[in-house]
Amino acid sequence: MTGRLGALPAEHRERLMTRAREVSFPAGVRIFEEDRRADRFWIVRTGAVQLDIRVPGRRAAVVETLHPGDPLGWSWLFPPYTWQLGAETLSPVRAWEFDAQEVRALCQEDPVLGHALVLMYAEVIGDRLRCARTRLLDLYGPYGSGVR
Repeated sequence: MTGRLGALPAEHRERLMTRAREVSFPAGVRIFEEDRRADRFWIVRTGAVQLDIRVPGRRAAVVETLHPGDPLGWSWLFPPYTWQLGAETLSPVRAWEFDAQEVRALCQEDPVLGHALVLMYAEVIGDRLRCARTRLLDLYGPYGSGVR
């Protein structure tokens, strides 16, 4: 298994994957919208998904593009369980889909697995925050205000 999920210990990855179901999305489909209920998440298997953030008075800004192996969605893990970004497919996408409530229950049952997932998603959140910040500075910040 590639991507961040591959970094989980094999026994945790196997327990998690027993809860996965295969799904597919055509190109140009909104998978989720910012501020809506986050009740599932995905691991991208094929294709590409762009993450975007609403900017008042402007078009949504694309902040990152996800590829095979990347986790799609982290807002399912933390209250209030609402999406912090939006997501749209750039190409046909195949993914593993997970029910958030079921995985949160699994994390309660197995705190070691829960800890491993939280650490994995903490890294994802940090990366997404860094990408969003950089992209918004590139688009809207004064000249020379980007990351050095």
